[in-house]
Amino acid sequence: MRNLIILITAFLFTVSFTGTNAIEEIIVSLKSGNSSQLSTYFDNTVEITLPEKSNSYSRNQAEVIIRDFFTLNQVKNFEILHKGGNMGSLYCIGTLITKNGIFRTTIYLKQKGDRQMLQEIRFELN
Repeated sequence: MRNLIILITAFLFTVSFTGTNAIEEIIVSLKSGNSSQLSTYFDNTVEITLPEKSNSYSRNQAEVIIRDFFTLNQVKNFEILHKGGNMGSLYCIGTLITKNGIFRTTIYLKQKGDRQMLQEIRFELN
């Protein structure tokens, strides 16, 4: 019984730690406007909301959409407003500061196997 408790605790710690690393690396990607680094966390399909469009995209399409968004809106910084999680999901709400405006940004990740995968990202103009 004791071994089972230790095993479960180690598993939960690993899942939590992996998820925390994923969201921290996504935040670094947002701060630098690095769509290539960000896309390494994309699930097979990603829901993207931009001021002018919203849709589900394949991983490759999503990278192009985000790259174009970062090209049009040169990123200056990303400031975290709130982070949290629940039952294998993580989210982060923040402010993306760009050359062309400020965007309220929401990110949703879900546990898939041993990784946290980005399911949805929203950029809403403030």
